[in-house]
Amino acid sequence: MVHRMSERPVWKSGVTLAVIAAVCTAMVALTWQLTADRIEKNKTEWLERSLQPALAGLFFDSGVTESMLVIPQPHELPGKDAAIVYRVYAADKPVAALFVVTARDGYAGPIRLLIGIEMDGTVTGVRVLEHRETPGLGDRIETGKSDWVLQFDGRSLLAPEPARWAIKGDGGDFDQLTGASVTPRAIIKAIRQTLLYFEGNVEAIFAAESSEEETD
Repeated sequence: MVHRMSERPVWKSGVTLAVIAAVCTAMVALTWQLTADRIEKNKTEWLERSLQPALAGLFFDSGVTESMLVIPQPHELPGKDAAIVYRVYAADKPVAALFVVTARDGYAGPIRLLIGIEMDGTVTGVRVLEHRETPGLGDRIETGKSDWVLQFDGRSLLAPEPARWAIKGDGGDFDQLTGASVTPRAIIKAIRQTLLYFEGNVEAIFAAESSEEETD
């Protein structure tokens, strides 16, 4: 008799714990349902703000992230991974494309770039998204530390011609960073390569169907 009485509280405790676990699970699921849309909206708004600086001075009425294209390997854009293109429109007409590509030969490793190109092949802006370049030297590719990347605004394969897409020290038209030449070379090469790709594939880029993001 004593043995059976001692088991009842254990059984009741198990049921109580199961009920508590079920309630907690339901609350977590409900919280996720209530906040998922807001979290996704915040992510989209953050991405929109991050991309827009590379479209400075350009009129568009579409969301920057509304029409995205993933270009898998093999391709002729910079980097070994899939490239991402955000296509931008005004009154349903294409006005520019934003390329997320990787300059592979930075001094300290790959440099993730955002390159905006208008339909006529003019660079609308360049921003560095990710890098590991040397603090005080190569890291001045960031707009918060220098205006070096702004020199590409308004440039194209006609201004200058492709052969002069290089730092001045190599006979090109672009400034380098004091004490750092490998980093600028990598970025200039990547921009030139992206411009060449855009020139040869602009119709296909805007004719392709949108795709889901597959890369980080």
